[in-house]
Amino acid sequence: MRVTTRQIAQMKRRSERIVMVTAYDALSAGAAERAGIPMVLVGDSLGQVVLGYDSTVPVSMDGMVAHTAAVTRCAPSPLIVADLPFLSYQVSEELALSNAARLLQEGGAQAVKLEGGVPVAPTVKRLTDSGVAVMGHVGFTPQSVHQLGGYRVQGRGENAAARLLEDALALQEAGAFAVVLELMPSEVAATVTERLSVPTIGIGAGPDCDGQVQVFHDLLGLLPDFRPKHAGRYGDLAGVIDEALSRYADDVRGNRFPTDAESISISTDQK
Repeated sequence: MRVTTRQIAQMKRRSERIVMVTAYDALSAGAAERAGIPMVLVGDSLGQVVLGYDSTVPVSMDGMVAHTAAVTRCAPSPLIVADLPFLSYQVSEELALSNAARLLQEGGAQAVKLEGGVPVAPTVKRLTDSGVAVMGHVGFTPQSVHQLGGYRVQGRGENAAARLLEDALALQEAGAFAVVLELMPSEVAATVTERLSVPTIGIGAGPDCDGQVQVFHDLLGLLPDFRPKHAGRYGDLAGVIDEALSRYADDVRGNRFPTDAESISISTDQK
């Protein structure tokens, strides 16, 4: 049985920490499934970690639908949340509803995530009134990286912190089932978490959120030249992969692969 938004809400009420990780394809989705992670985000961060862009801005709806479908096929247990990409929901509520429907109907997601606070609250309400489960996202919002002047901590200072709280409360009032808090002082995130009745999911927002989300590639050390300060590093798979590929290349160049025994085995298996 797939995890539901109701179960995620119950985790907050039980003070049970919520684990979330991103996934973008069959490999990462299968890994999240085997680890028993209850909530998976098909993030538009795929623009950077999968497609090689320098931001999330170039990611398209077609791309999000395709990657979401791959994840839902290979992770049948977690609640799958899919990002609405840049300008797929800001133009009009009707466009937001149409694009959210694609992620649910074509991609198989159970919920969508969008960035912003008070300004997008009417859109969130339109979506939730139409039966779409929505996760909010405040603090640093990657789709607005150029407007924000880079990857910068948000909510510093009393006024900025008050605006973040206002944004989060507006999303909750509009029907969001959870809110991501990204790149903000831990004390601000703690205050927001205490004030909200829905779960908060932190990334670079300290230890007092109801849950945490990390990017799959950051978590496993798949991108050795990119390590955000807030990223938890639980492996160095880039080194393992590089070594394996180098050994393979050396063995082919040195005529050590395939061996006669391996060739015979392959030929026998194909009969």
